[in-house]
Amino acid sequence: MLIVRPDVDVEPGSLLVAAPSLTDSNFRRTVVYVIDHRDGGTLGVVLNRPSEVAVDDVLPAWGPHVTRPQAVYIGGPVEQKTALCLAALRTGEDMGSLEGVVGVHGPVALVDLDADPDALAPKVRGLRVFVGYAGWGEGQLAGEVSRGDWIVVKGLPDDVLTPPNVDLWGRVLRRQGLPNALLATYPTDIRRN
Repeated sequence: MLIVRPDVDVEPGSLLVAAPSLTDSNFRRTVVYVIDHRDGGTLGVVLNRPSEVAVDDVLPAWGPHVTRPQAVYIGGPVEQKTALCLAALRTGEDMGSLEGVVGVHGPVALVDLDADPDALAPKVRGLRVFVGYAGWGEGQLAGEVSRGDWIVVKGLPDDVLTPPNVDLWGRVLRRQGLPNALLATYPTDIRRN
């Protein structure tokens, strides 16, 4: 008998969209971009949680190069003293020839924050800095997907650069078609429904 893991669709570049029933304050109405997924665990960053801290204040060399708003995003509850940076490369840029980047999926790359930002900036169409990340140990994400906490969908490179005034959670759900598109209408506060 073939057993299919609930996280079979999770891969680098996919999105974990919090189900309306997921009420954990770290992940309520979040969209997590998966950077790495293997048998030993999964790592990603929350795309829709900007902070009040400017990138200029913590990484001054990178501040002028990040996508607006030039704020640090809260990538997740794990290692909140760790900064990660994702970039979307310009069309035609060869990931293999660029120093300081590691490909994630398509034109999206993880950026080494010790690299020269002035050399990298002309090669990307956008950068975003995250503090902390979302992480799952072996089998943990499969259990959460099985329980219905996360909806696994394909990500788009522009998801990584979505401005905070856009409801990324709703936008990603709406583009999934029925029945998941209907979840985008789920009220933020069901008491006000």
